[in-house]
Amino acid sequence: MKKKIILLILLQFCVTYFWGQTVSLSSTNDINRGFQISLRGGYDAFPVYNNNTPYIDYKGNWMAGGSVDYYMNRWWGIGIDFDYLVNNPRSTYPTNNILYSSFSINQFHLAEDYISRTFLGIGPNLRYKKNDKWNLELKLRGGISNIKGGYTMLDGTIPTVPTQMNIALNQHAGYDAKNVFSGKVALQYNYFINKSLGLHLGIYHINHFKVEELVDPGTGYSSNYYGFNNSLGSNTLNSEPTYRNKACNCNINSTGIYAGITLRFPPKEKCTMCQMCPVCKKVHEPPMCVAACTVCGCKISITAKDKISGELLDKTDVVLQRQDGTIVESGTTNSFGVVVFDNVQAGDYSVKGKLYNVNLQETKISQAEFDQCKANGGVIQKEIIYTDDNFVLKGQVFECNTSKTVEGANIELSHLSSNTKKNTISSASGEYIFNVNKNTNYSIKGSKDGYFSNEIEINTATYDRTKSLFIKFEVCVDPCGKAIRLNNINFNLDKSDILKSSEADLNYVVTLMKKNPKIKVELSSHTDWRGSHEYNQKLSQRRADSSVNYIVSKGIDRSRLISRGAGETELLNRCSDNVECSEEENRVNRRTEFKILCVENY
Repeated sequence: MKKKIILLILLQFCVTYFWGQTVSLSSTNDINRGFQISLRGGYDAFPVYNNNTPYIDYKGNWMAGGSVDYYMNRWWGIGIDFDYLVNNPRSTYPTNNILYSSFSINQFHLAEDYISRTFLGIGPNLRYKKNDKWNLELKLRGGISNIKGGYTMLDGTIPTVPTQMNIALNQHAGYDAKNVFSGKVALQYNYFINKSLGLHLGIYHINHFKVEELVDPGTGYSSNYYGFNNSLGSNTLNSEPTYRNKACNCNINSTGIYAGITLRFPPKEKCTMCQMCPVCKKVHEPPMCVAACTVCGCKISITAKDKISGELLDKTDVVLQRQDGTIVESGTTNSFGVVVFDNVQAGDYSVKGKLYNVNLQETKISQAEFDQCKANGGVIQKEIIYTDDNFVLKGQVFECNTSKTVEGANIELSHLSSNTKKNTISSASGEYIFNVNKNTNYSIKGSKDGYFSNEIEINTATYDRTKSLFIKFEVCVDPCGKAIRLNNINFNLDKSDILKSSEADLNYVVTLMKKNPKIKVELSSHTDWRGSHEYNQKLSQRRADSSVNYIVSKGIDRSRLISRGAGETELLNRCSDNVECSEEENRVNRRTEFKILCVENY
């Protein structure tokens, strides 16, 4: 037992030394004085009950507790401990081949009640600190304990005639002792994660002095057991038991390990380097006193919010002005709609905001609010409100069917009722912004050298202003020279006449050219590989010419159109001459495409 305790103590010291060597020495100023609270749980590993019961062993179990300590300086403190410990008695009396006189005992009944020990003690602490990250504490405690439980009874049944007889083979009455003088010593290692919170690991030894046993009222004994002689594999009981009818005042002790959390509450340090500030007329406490009286203002936190939807508004430009119009601070709200101005001197101010050229409802800050801000942690909180009930149209410009944004695109927004137009240029990230009215029809398109786009209508009546201030809309532009497939341009076998089913796609090209009068369009027709090369070339040219003629018939100048028959020269898959393909694979190659030819290319 002593070897186990020594081994456990050595292990604890090794862990302490290793952790102490690995902790960084760069910490804050020493935190030497103040309260410390520890909560722990562990295992009461090595209980020893000196009650002269040779056939009862006592096993370890869980423990829990807490400490409140106060340190007067770096080295010394005083503390109070409370602990609750549990042990279990175990009968080790043999139950094989038991003989009483000439009778064999083969029926047994065993009762084992757990033991609980509560300890409350007070005493000094000795602490070794290398820095504020870790320390080692030696805690000495003296106090009182209550010990209860531990009743143990093993009885056997003797099958006599005419009745059976029970005999108590191994018995201890247990404990119900109160206010037992006790002592405790603990070694505890603390590692602090921050100024207030730490983790700890410890080992303890506790001793209860002169613990009085109970006397069983049924037997009149505190303990008794039958001795026996082992002969030829049988255990023959003595004729009389060994018993103790006077309770033993015997010591109980145990050793265990524990771990838990430590909370540190250092006192506020008095500022010895500060005098009364001539600006705010106060003597500052840390951390402000570190900079003496150079910091006397308050922190102002401003939130931009939409009145109708309640949204927090980022990218709002905010200024803090004195009454004479002088701008003291300026900034832009973050993704949470907040901007913070630090160390603002007391005075009367106006807070103004602007979002996408729309002014927010301003607010005021009075001198009196600065006098009150210390009670609120040195922060004055204000809101500025966006009250305009129209929408903000915002989005990005992308190259069609890609995630590539387009910088420098001219975005044109047309008011369809008044025929007025607004223009803006997309930013480096492709973003654009417009302020738009409620219940209004607009059209929007983008343009840039080398690109073109369709004109798309937006009806703001379909959006709910109470849900959002913003209408988010992406504009797509296609690079010039990009081939665009017209999926529904079909022809009868060996024919080039435009079918009714093809008119919708061709009308789309007509509309596009009318809305973009500076572009030219190349119409190309393609066949699959079946048929001779010469035949396919002529057929595709006739079909391309028919498509151009249809577009011209809708009012587009022929000089803006080019027809090109490609035959089978631009196949999209493997289906070339004499390659066996499905009808679906061949259909992929039979197509009509148009390609925008921007004016700068001519």
